[in-house]
Amino acid sequence: MANLPTRADALALQHEYTQSDSLRKHMLAVEAAMRAYASRFGEDPDRWGLAGLIHDFDYEKYPNAEHSPTEGHPAHGVRVLRERACPEDILQAILGHGTYTGITRETTMARALFAVDELTGLVTATALVRPSRSVLEVDARSVKKKMKDKAFARGVSRDDVLLGAQELGVDLDEHIQFVVDAMRGIAAELGLGGPAGSAG
Repeated sequence: MANLPTRADALALQHEYTQSDSLRKHMLAVEAAMRAYASRFGEDPDRWGLAGLIHDFDYEKYPNAEHSPTEGHPAHGVRVLRERACPEDILQAILGHGTYTGITRETTMARALFAVDELTGLVTATALVRPSRSVLEVDARSVKKKMKDKAFARGVSRDDVLLGAQELGVDLDEHIQFVVDAMRGIAAELGLGGPAGSAG
């Protein structure tokens, strides 16, 4: 536990590698969902949150369209983190969220990271097409409706969302609502709080 990076260190690393505001916000959303699931499973929210906060930090610079298991994202990022003595369970979770790495998701942390990663993107997309652009007006029903529309948020893997809930052993509707609720908690940070003053 002694070598767990601080959140400030993780954010600094994320900002060093990632210029995209939307990608930074994606990592914040995944962090929020991971912290919430850690609490639900009786695990360490700081440790799980950290995995979420840095899981995609190398994605912008090393995108890996070829889906190489050893080059590009997330393998490159994990090498950087390993040099910084980041705990191995976090590294394995980050490797495991890429289905092409060949790394099995053996821990609850790894399964949770995979389960919330694509889903947070779907929740964000669902919020952004609402007139208010607010996650406070999104629920599991609205996300599932959008999920069935294959033309909507094409970059989000529906298969990964379904598999993630299955691996984590949670009901899909409850899982979606759980992630929505976690994201609502940091709606303003995510830019999904709706018009100023309307949230809360």
